Amino acid sequence: MQTLRDILDAAAGGVFPPADGGTTVVPQPSERDAGVLAFTAHSVVFTDQDPDWVYGTLRAAERESDALAAAMNARFLTALMDRTGRRGDTIDVLLVGSPLPDGPTLALREVTEPSHPRVMSSRQRREAVRVWAADGGLLVLGRGVGGRLEVAVEVEEGVRHRGLGRALVTAARQLAGEPVWAQVSAGNARSLRAFQAAGYRPVGSELLLQRKMPVWPRE
Repeated sequence: MQTLRDILDAAAGGVFPPADGGTTVVPQPSERDAGVLAFTAHSVVFTDQDPDWVYGTLRAAERESDALAAAMNARFLTALMDRTGRRGDTIDVLLVGSPLPDGPTLALREVTEPSHPRVMSSRQRREAVRVWAADGGLLVLGRGVGGRLEVAVEVEEGVRHRGLGRALVTAARQLAGEPVWAQVSAGNARSLRAFQAAGYRPVGSELLLQRKMPVWPRE
């Protein structure tokens, strides 16, 4: 059976699912990660729900939207969240960058006990997180969806518009030794420009479904 990681590895190499208007349903790679990927004219739903339910719900959504976009239609996504008891993140642009052979030219120092909010957020979503600091910025690498290597960066307000974001995401490609994935909100044009300038390629869109955190009663 094809796995989500198989699909991601192929996409990183430029091989995508057929642009046939179809949807592929694959099991979740972990209890943490469920969601929807949209490539050109083909979607991938990764969930442990019954595939027959997924396809039936998609057919209902297709009556209200373009069939090619049904998996990212609000009606389908809401039904999937209700079914799984999960909440949705933003729909992100999914990008991938190939590894670069040389080491980083940007001065970086690895941080072993970070408390930065970006780092804490990454540790909720990823394993094997490593963190590097640069003057005015932060670079995070960790294992995310399906075990892929994901990058996140933070640039301080006072040093923005100077190319530091591009330098940080370039350094991620230089450190990695394998394809590096990034999820960027479609509205974050500044970040998208930085990733594309650093050689990352947009391959699709993605919505991750996060487990709802329990609400503890107040004492």
